[in-house]
Amino acid sequence: MNIILIGPPGVGKGTAAKLIQNRFNIEHISTGDIFREMFDKNNELARLAKEYINDGNLVPDNITNALVEETLKNKKISRGLLFDGYPRNIIQAKAFEKMLSNRKIKIHSILMIDADEKIIASRVEGRRVCKKCKKVYHIKFRPPSKFGICDVCGDKLYQRKDDMKKTILKRLEVFKSVTSPMIKYYEKFNTYSLIDGSGSIENTHNQILEVLEKSNDFN
Repeated sequence: MNIILIGPPGVGKGTAAKLIQNRFNIEHISTGDIFREMFDKNNELARLAKEYINDGNLVPDNITNALVEETLKNKKISRGLLFDGYPRNIIQAKAFEKMLSNRKIKIHSILMIDADEKIIASRVEGRRVCKKCKKVYHIKFRPPSKFGICDVCGDKLYQRKDDMKKTILKRLEVFKSVTSPMIKYYEKFNTYSLIDGSGSIENTHNQILEVLEKSNDFN
């Protein structure tokens, strides 16, 4: 089973992706994770990508496409793939179709998770991440036992720059202007499904499972 997971920043794609990955034992490819892993590297590509992301902008298509293609080359596909946060516009979608066609990979489900912008903003603003082990918390919905300290490794928590209110509002604007045309393109596919991400994590996950288990390719 190969899945594309799309939606505005902060809607819960990362959490949904982990639940899908655990349920179906498929490989998770997140462009957000790929870029954040690059941040520790001292090279020009990493510096450029970090500047774009921290300012709330999308990384240029040529850089993103190249990274995804390189990632695909290094992945051993067994039960399937889950693409989280990619593609994000029409140009990337077309490039992605060529990558998949060249590898004879079929997409079985395109899941679009959506929610009201106010809900998304409140979720993202409260997000905190451990500097060491990268575990994610929320000051309201999933707080650590000790304020500002990770329950797992005891390191300090911090707010990523791309999670700050000013940046998230810009990211949502970028999503509407850049990604919405791609969504309209995908809406024509019979594999496309809209998921309501405004409720609980469990509610969102149940909707996703219902869609995937109705798929003719489910096994």
